[in-house]
This record gives sequence, C-alpha cells and structure tokens, in this order.
Amino acid sequence: MMVQDMTALEQGLVEFLRAFEPCFLQTRSYEKLAAYGVGLLTDIKRKSIEPIALAGGGPPRTLQLWLSNTRWDDGLGRRIMHYRVAARVDPGRIGVLDSSGHVKQGKKTPGVQRQWCGEVGKKENCVIGQHLLYTNNDAVNPFSCMLASDLFLPDKEWSQDRERCREAGIPDTLAHRPKWKIGIEQVEQAMGNGIRFDWIIGDSDYGTIHDFWFELDRLGQQGVAEVSPRFVCWATPPSCRSGRAEHSSKRVDNLATYSPVFTEQAWTEHTIKLTTRGPAVWKVKSAPVQLVAEPDPGHHGKSVPTDRRYWLIVAHNPKTDETKYLVSNASASTDVADILRAMWARWHVEKWFERAKQEAGLGAFEVRTYISLIRHWLIVGMLMLFVAEQTESLRKKTAG
Repeated sequence: MMVQDMTALEQGLVEFLRAFEPCFLQTRSYEKLAAYGVGLLTDIKRKSIEPIALAGGGPPRTLQLWLSNTRWDDGLGRRIMHYRVAARVDPGRIGVLDSSGHVKQGKKTPGVQRQWCGEVGKKENCVIGQHLLYTNNDAVNPFSCMLASDLFLPDKEWSQDRERCREAGIPDTLAHRPKWKIGIEQVEQAMGNGIRFDWIIGDSDYGTIHDFWFELDRLGQQGVAEVSPRFVCWATPPSCRSGRAEHSSKRVDNLATYSPVFTEQAWTEHTIKLTTRGPAVWKVKSAPVQLVAEPDPGHHGKSVPTDRRYWLIVAHNPKTDETKYLVSNASASTDVADILRAMWARWHVEKWFERAKQEAGLGAFEVRTYISLIRHWLIVGMLMLFVAEQTESLRKKTAG
C-alpha cells in the first residue's frame, strides 16, 4: 500500500466514525469510540479492554465503564450501519445467517456455558453470537460486512435463571430464543431499515426448521439453506392424510436414494468457482417438494403438507464424496445454477469471520455485562465495514 493510501486510510477512519457521533451524548464519549476502535485494529497481541487501554495510555477502568455504563445509543449505531449498506448499489445482495462460538473460561460472561462451539469443532465452554452478514458475492471485488449480532441465550442455564441474568445485566425482556428465530428478527429489522436482499442463506441450523421457511415466506424473502438428511417432506403429494408409512413425509436422503422423482433423472454438473478451496464440481438433482405445514393434532403420525412447493436440491461432490441437501423457497422458474451460486456465497462470510477474529478482535472480549458484549460486537462490525469499504475502493484504484 502506497504512503498516500495510508494517509487516506487514516483520514477515512475519522470521517467514517463521524457518522456515528449522534449515538453519543458527550464528545468525550464519542472520542472513546475512536480509541477503542484503533486499539482493536492495531497489532497488539490481546485485543481486550485492558491491553487496548494501556496501549493508548489510559486507565482500563475508564474504558470498561464506557463500554458498560456510559449512556450511548448502540441501537442507533446499528441503524446507521444499515442505512449505509442500504445505500449501496450491488448486483447481488445476499444475507447470510450464521452463529459463531467464542471459547470463554469461567461463568460470568453473559450466555457462557458448555455447548457446541464451531470455533473448535466440539462442545466447549463458550459464548454464541447469532449474526446476520451481508455480501455482494462479487467474483472480482467482493464486499462483506456484519449487519447484526445478538446473544444466543441458553435456556436452562441462563434464561430460566433470571437472577443470574440480572447479575450479567441481561434485560428481563430477553429470554431464550432459537437461533433461527433470532435470525429472522435480524433479517426483518434490516429490511425495515431499507436493506434489500436477493437471497437469505444459512446452514442446517436454520434450513432444517420448517417454520424458518414459513417466516421467510411471510417476509416475501427468497432464501436457500442446507438441511439435515433427516429433514422430511413429500416429493409427491400424499393421496390422503394417514398414519401409514406410504402416505407420510419422507427423509430427504431416502427421497434422493429411492424416489422416482430423483432416481429417474440424470445428474447435472455445476462448477462452483468461489470456495475457500478453489473451484469445485458438484453433481446436482432437484425437484419440487411439499414441506410439513403442521402436524395433525388429532392423530399420531399424521401431518399436513404445505399448499405451495419448495425446491429440494441434492448436490454431490464426487471428489470429496460429500452430499448436501438444500431447500429453497425460490419460484419454480428460478435457475438451479442461481440457487447454487447464492448458497456457495457462504465462503465470503467464512473469510469475514476469520479476518474479524484475527484483525479486529471479534472474539477477544473479556466482559461481564450484556451491554458490553453487544457494544463490542457492534464496534467490530463498524470497523470491519470501514475496512471493507476501503478495501473495495483500493481494489478499484489498482484494478489495472
């Protein structure tokens, strides 16, 4: 990077943060946003409050109180980010729902408990954030940013222990909600602030939940997500509502293996160019299916199919012998290649999390209050948005 680019970057950060000044009641509170932000972007080894404060020559306690007790409108900060992203003109606008675990020791960090942590690939004592990200899925000049971060509050260990919640500053109005439901709320809020998505995508934590699809339908929002092999649906409409096996919904892995709807069609090949491991060839079959609208309360084993049909896509990678099952509520006229292209945009977000953890301290928080955690994630989102905008601008300048 040239010297003039470095100077422009420093000036750009000041200008970027000025947009968030209305969130603060006092100038000195606003100035600490820059101090904390610069600390997160520097190369100090630990990017928690104490090292950041000491590196900046200030007392850690002051920065701790600013993050936890000082009155400033973090909700407005999220809206300002949304307005900024909504003003973009992107040919592909993809919202990605994802949860991220952060390993933490002790019992005081809000939401911490032993649970599955994707960061280490096993059960671990950790905090889980439910996030909504945005990417334009551009092959040449990709842009990605965080739109929302909320705490996943475990049920028994936290939500049902209101005294523990109060000690951590968790509002009484915040209770346990499944990740998919938090994600839908995040999407709805972003849409309410002017952001439009061509696709909402997610993994099986979201796609396997039938109600997730009905909520996307309610929002008029097109989506695609992975489902588990145990996900059930109908490839052909049931002739009647019956508890008999031949009329019941079937697992998608069984449909792919035995249903004539899939066995009597040939595989088609699709090359996915943008993945973390380079281009990959997937063999694909697809068919319209009906989801389970609701269980029949009057009879064990019966259920009611949806009136509308959804896409069920079976994708197999011959090189890795990996099989994925995807569901989409896109219209019947949608090209399968477009659905696959949207789904594999996840790799941009995987890279975003990697950079946010390494470069901006996304998981480096050492806090004991809920508001501190939410503000930390928000500020990391602000900084990574700034970095994404600057990177996009520099790529355009050096495209030749």
